[in-house]
Amino acid sequence: MAMNMKEAAASMKQDSSQMAALSAEVRNAALLAVKDALLANQDRIFAANKEDMDAAETAGISTAVKKRLKFDEHKLQDVISGIEGLVALPDPIGKVQLERELDEGLVLERVSCPIGVIGIIFEARPDALIQISSLCIKSGNCAILKGGKETVRTNRVLFEVIYSTVVAAGLPKNCLMQAQLHNEIDELLTCHESIDLLIPRGSNAFVQYIMNNTKIPVMGHADGICHTYVDKDVDLEKMIPVIVDAKTQYTAACNATETLLVHREIAKEALPKIANALREANVKIRGTKEAASFMGDIPEEDIMVEDAFATEYLDLIVSVKLVDDVQEAISHINKFGSHHTDCILTENKETAAIFMQLVDSAGVYQNCSTRFADGFRYGFGAEVGISTSKIHARGPVGLEGLVTYKYKLYGNGQTVGEYASGKKQFHFVDRM
Repeated sequence: MAMNMKEAAASMKQDSSQMAALSAEVRNAALLAVKDALLANQDRIFAANKEDMDAAETAGISTAVKKRLKFDEHKLQDVISGIEGLVALPDPIGKVQLERELDEGLVLERVSCPIGVIGIIFEARPDALIQISSLCIKSGNCAILKGGKETVRTNRVLFEVIYSTVVAAGLPKNCLMQAQLHNEIDELLTCHESIDLLIPRGSNAFVQYIMNNTKIPVMGHADGICHTYVDKDVDLEKMIPVIVDAKTQYTAACNATETLLVHREIAKEALPKIANALREANVKIRGTKEAASFMGDIPEEDIMVEDAFATEYLDLIVSVKLVDDVQEAISHINKFGSHHTDCILTENKETAAIFMQLVDSAGVYQNCSTRFADGFRYGFGAEVGISTSKIHARGPVGLEGLVTYKYKLYGNGQTVGEYASGKKQFHFVDRM
């Protein structure tokens, strides 16, 4: 008889200590075996993905979702490169972060360790399943994986390949689990005694639902409303390709720019050039009436009022607004943004420094595309998601975001009473 979610999560919690105790050599060998298994089973994986793509087409799924859903040779090579990069990274477990002698023969250490059992609910992206499971294996965590229903066939094959491979390589039986039914999400939310962390990826409404219906700590972000601010001291010829890339390179991603803020002083020169470049890339432009006056051919229904700027398109659409200076840009971003990733385009170092200091986001950039906000591009190997929280992990969450720490105190019969009475004194000597 199959276990329910609570029983499965409890079994995984028991195995999490075994997972945490595995050597780096065993975990890395398992990941390399996964790489080989994915390549060996690629025809089977692509066939399952074609079925998912055909079903999505029949169901009238949006273009943005279909882009995420597609898993081809290019995406396979990307995840293979990600696994190789992950294996090459140092082991995140067992790092001594602090070593302090409290008194002679009484030594305190702070040592990194896995979080334990992580539940990850993610969108219809087959490559996400591979990245997430790989990161959890490298960081010594057990993981319960729930992908979007649109990619159920691809995910089923990927999970079978990965799970059978890593168990054969010596990982515990309950290292990974796949949840496939929608009602299992609600069951997952009740497993606070066994699951240490939830990472939801998806729409604002979905992430808010997760946060409001569980006692389990939740890490992630609800929106990806990213901004690019074009300052008066911009090198426009150099920066137009950056603007186009930030909007069009992968519109369905949470780090694509959704709003352009342009300094009012250069609007007459800059906006026509920016608008032409975006339209050539098939981007629909929305904006304030003032911004529209410099760009032409914006229908009345695309003229925006202030509150409309709290919009995440995930499509070839961009919002445009003029601002007086960097301070107004910062105020707009902090009000309407999602604290994800925001960029300033300027040659003025002082202006850039103000922007990067005061914008309250996980990533603040100068003169480059917001699309760089990604664990693979940061050299993390991959990511389990993006966190806009300020507690534990922020920005792309790679290996460091999947470990916590514990304090280890080594003594020789000491008692607190000796120190409370004044018989002994702490002397605190850092050894690192």
